[in-house]
Amino acid sequence: MFETLRRIGLSLSVLLVSVFAQPQSTVAQSASKGPSGLPLPRFVSLKAERVNLRIGPSTDYAVSWRYMKSGLPVEIIREYENWRQIRDADGTEGWVNQTLLTGERTAVAAPWMRGNGDNIYVMLRRDSTSSAAIVAKLEPGVILQLKQCTGNWCLTEIQGVSGWVSQNEIWGAYPGEAFK
Repeated sequence: MFETLRRIGLSLSVLLVSVFAQPQSTVAQSASKGPSGLPLPRFVSLKAERVNLRIGPSTDYAVSWRYMKSGLPVEIIREYENWRQIRDADGTEGWVNQTLLTGERTAVAAPWMRGNGDNIYVMLRRDSTSSAAIVAKLEPGVILQLKQCTGNWCLTEIQGVSGWVSQNEIWGAYPGEAFK
């Protein structure tokens, strides 16, 4: 079952790359407000170390997946009472209780590049330009804390190292999205 989910997730990663490569105006036009009054879709992260992903919005529904890492970025795509339907970077979808989520922004470095061979990195740079000095080379799949995004670049931190990463090389901020 997990291998099937993994294969589905890999094929959905390719789809996600094309979906998130849309211009910001397309994302902004499709954004709406959920019952909470907050925009849908939106990125958040997992607060708890262990989070059950359910097939429906209640503890009465079966667990389809268990996350074992806090800080993982997820996208809220629907709301129902105190339940949130989420999607992860691999395209896996399901329902979690809102108490297991936090508004802290995180991102995954180029999850669509995982498994594409050795020596593929996302560059963490000193400044928000492609010519800036490289502070660190990040392997695809590394989780970063997002401090701010300009619409093209995001200021991130990982293990005490801060730097800028191109916004189109992460999953956890929409193309063109700016925030502080």
